[in-house]
Amino acid sequence: MKRIGVLLLTLLSLNVHAAPELLQLSTPDDATDCPPGWLLSEKLDGVRAWWDGKRLLSRNGNPFAAPDWFTAALPPFELDGELWSGRGEFERIASIVTRDQPHEGWRAIGYHIFEVPHADGGLPQRLARLRDWLDTHPSAHLHIIEQTPCLDRAHLLARWNAVEAAGGEGLVLRDPDLPYTAGRHPGARKLKRFTDMEARVVGHIAGNGRLRDSLGALLVELPDGRRLRIGTGFSDAERAAPPPVGASVSFKHQGFTASGLPRFPVFLRVRPGDT
Repeated sequence: MKRIGVLLLTLLSLNVHAAPELLQLSTPDDATDCPPGWLLSEKLDGVRAWWDGKRLLSRNGNPFAAPDWFTAALPPFELDGELWSGRGEFERIASIVTRDQPHEGWRAIGYHIFEVPHADGGLPQRLARLRDWLDTHPSAHLHIIEQTPCLDRAHLLARWNAVEAAGGEGLVLRDPDLPYTAGRHPGARKLKRFTDMEARVVGHIAGNGRLRDSLGALLVELPDGRRLRIGTGFSDAERAAPPPVGASVSFKHQGFTASGLPRFPVFLRVRPGDT
């Protein structure tokens, strides 16, 4: 018992937080299936953030060093959304929100909400709780992501094409009547032209020729323990200073090989706040 007590005190002193159990989007077999009345929204390519009513945390439970003025505008109940400033600005967003001290760069960041976890009712009712709160507590940097009823398959494709043409990542399609559900559920879907996955960096493989003095490929480990190399998608700067061992990275691929490994993996980015 004494050792357990010492361990608990040590964890508290290190400010360790448990990862929250949050909604995760599923990947549908038919990305163009659009049940009438389901809600479409743009999938923002930002940094996900969970507000637990007191602290702003990453999806792995690590606290963001957000300025007091930023968190003072947030309500005393849970929120889930994206820290975002615009399409195609992921690297800029990540560089702002992952610093270990509050700074004025947060002035460029908005907190865009797609969920009010554990609130009652379907998605419109849950978001209405935040909308009612904003009526009396307006904030310049707290926003509700627009949810549009899907009319049919043609409507979905037109919206999807428009978002991608404008530089967006894709769409989210959700069942408006589904109660809040943590984890993956077919009633909450992501619609993207390519498939993306995540893996953990376990090694660096040196390059050849032009890349002789820099990274040739990352050796990564998938959640099921299998390993593969990712050799494309890196900028010269990323090859000179590659993601460290232990970092969580995102990559895209084009289906799977006969052995079940991702085919043609292409590096996308390091996932901020996960290491």
